[in-house]
Amino acid sequence: MSLPIRNLAIIAHVDHGKTTLVDALLKQSGIFREGEDIPDCVMDSNDLERERGITILSKNTAVSYKDILINIVDTPGHADFGGEVERVLGMVDGCILIVDANEGPMPQTRFVLKKALEKGLRPIVVVNKIDRPNVEPDTAVDQVFDLFVELGADDDQCDFTTLYASGMQGFAKESLDDEDADMQPLFEAIIHHVPPPAGDPEKPLQLQVTTLDYSDYLGRIVIGRIHNGVIKAGQQAALVKEDGKIVKAKISKLMGFEGLARVEIPEAKAGNLVAVAGFGDANIGETITSPEDPQALPLIKVDEPTLQMTFSVNNSPFAGQEGTYVTSRQIRDRFDRELETNVALRIEDGESAEQFLVSGRGELHLGILIETMRREGYEFQVSQPQVIYREMNGQPCEPYEYLVLDVPEDAVGSCIERLGQRKGEMQDMQTGINGRTQLEFVVPARGLIGFRGEFIRISRGEGIMNHSFLEYRPLCGDLETRYNGVITAFEEGTATFYALKNAEDRGVFFITPGTKVYKGMIVGEHNRPQDLDLNVCKAKQLTNHRAASGDELVQLQTPVEMSLERALEYIGPDELVEVTPESIRLRKVKTKKLAKR
Repeated sequence: MSLPIRNLAIIAHVDHGKTTLVDALLKQSGIFREGEDIPDCVMDSNDLERERGITILSKNTAVSYKDILINIVDTPGHADFGGEVERVLGMVDGCILIVDANEGPMPQTRFVLKKALEKGLRPIVVVNKIDRPNVEPDTAVDQVFDLFVELGADDDQCDFTTLYASGMQGFAKESLDDEDADMQPLFEAIIHHVPPPAGDPEKPLQLQVTTLDYSDYLGRIVIGRIHNGVIKAGQQAALVKEDGKIVKAKISKLMGFEGLARVEIPEAKAGNLVAVAGFGDANIGETITSPEDPQALPLIKVDEPTLQMTFSVNNSPFAGQEGTYVTSRQIRDRFDRELETNVALRIEDGESAEQFLVSGRGELHLGILIETMRREGYEFQVSQPQVIYREMNGQPCEPYEYLVLDVPEDAVGSCIERLGQRKGEMQDMQTGINGRTQLEFVVPARGLIGFRGEFIRISRGEGIMNHSFLEYRPLCGDLETRYNGVITAFEEGTATFYALKNAEDRGVFFITPGTKVYKGMIVGEHNRPQDLDLNVCKAKQLTNHRAASGDELVQLQTPVEMSLERALEYIGPDELVEVTPESIRLRKVKTKKLAKR
């Protein structure tokens, strides 16, 4: 007898409408009360997710259709958050692959789909955004089939079910000729094509921890799937740790999922996704099992990090002025909490007690961690991202990325030239509609550090850039990624309009008049390869012939705004980004000595 449960993951590239489609499923399933205020992108609950329009943390929800409980897991589309993807795919028995009707499958679709196919999942393909003009849904389906073959899908996986949908309009249909109605065809496809969960309620309990949460009232909450057996609130259970050690505890609270809420339940059987309180030291991948017959499930394997940065205590002349948490002990405690839930992160001690080596999947992965910490009140400084080298078959190797650019025709030559300088190898070039060209490259990961800002300038903001980890290959030699020097402040003080205006011919500035600066702080980019010390605090000497009102009609060039991501990409090996809750500053490492005087 099949269980009245379906567990599935939603897979899609960034901005292909994954979260919007889940919104439509939730709204049409009847879980919201009539008249209830329903936000858009309900699954993207994190502030950073809403601001950036991307999914960072995997989350699950549940809807009922024809007395069948459908557990839906929303996965991140970006390869930098692959650690989230890998651990949740073990919770599901099927998946929905969403592709844009115009763009087709993109690089990060490839990353998550490869993981799903390796686990034997058979995807339902949903061609989304068919309500947009100039779409080519049939071409998108052909590209999906080619991608399946390329990724080594078996015959059953290649014989996928296809639906055409619009998450924004709230409909799905089996054929392009069908009428636009509702999401019922997608619900039906889930029931018929996603297999019910395997698992035997008669066997001893086995529940694998895939996500961790925290409650002020319940302490650590573990979320996972029951592979075998039955779990009950109040029962005694055992936790099999990563090292094989067994810890016994009582299940203080058992919760299931209903819509976006967790609801307390008395018991749950094999195949269900549940949240459990009572295991204060459980970690991801470990197994909650029967104390009489403890049997561990295989640990979750996560790809190793490819990028590393040094986090350290801020020691600039402005240290401690803006942050709440500034000491190495506070930063270490914050990292310890992050490691409990972020399985793709690695943290080691640095050269001194005030330094930490933090390794992650990419600049976005580490950038999200930095942004989250600064919003929580932490103040620290970070070094230039460095790729992690490995020795394979006795040969030093470095990570390579698969890069796809979608650019206007007039930017194609410049993109090929710049990536050639960064040791990129072009794999394919296709001219699409509306005078745009798609370029595919294989490029060393360190060749992409700092490239995004350059790419935006080359394409005048009209280009789209996506990349994902490919593999480790032998070292490709030296790379030059920045050709201009920087302008640094000559002394501590406040930048003046007069000084910045007089130095405009030296380069572009990152600051505005009134910005507080210190010696060694980077305030702009020099026109030439050498670094330049500049007095940006110099004031105009006022006399009878030099009136203060004389500058009113004169305007400064617009400064370059240094966001966190842009700053991380921009800095060189001898430079740091100073991160505080209020400011992002760039500086030279050598100012460290000045701060101690």
